[in-house]
Amino acid sequence: MSNPTLIKNYTSPAAASPYRIAKPGANDGEVAQAAAATDYLMGVYESLPVAAGERCDIVKAGIADVEYGGAVTRGKPITSDANGKAVEAAPAAGANVRIIGFAEVSAVAGDIGPALIAPGLMQG
Repeated sequence: MSNPTLIKNYTSPAAASPYRIAKPGANDGEVAQAAAATDYLMGVYESLPVAAGERCDIVKAGIADVEYGGAVTRGKPITSDANGKAVEAAPAAGANVRIIGFAEVSAVAGDIGPALIAPGLMQG
């Protein structure tokens, strides 16, 4: 169950799936579906799919439902995979990854579950 504390509305120039991690778009006021652990992660798309050019809500803080892309243990930091799904952040020694927050539940690929949204940077 989500418990967002900050939701902002943006334009999504491309289609995006619900519960996926978002990154800044090419222009001010735009978001795009994240595609890498090194993207500047900024929140999570709400529960509705978004068509190209539509407005969408992004949860930027609090607890939001996210789609998991692999096995994650509750409490672990999470980042984005190539499809904007949440995966465990595990950077190599000396490498940096962006995190969107922390898993609130243990999950496997395809699960939709809560995550604490607290964007940050993690170094291995």
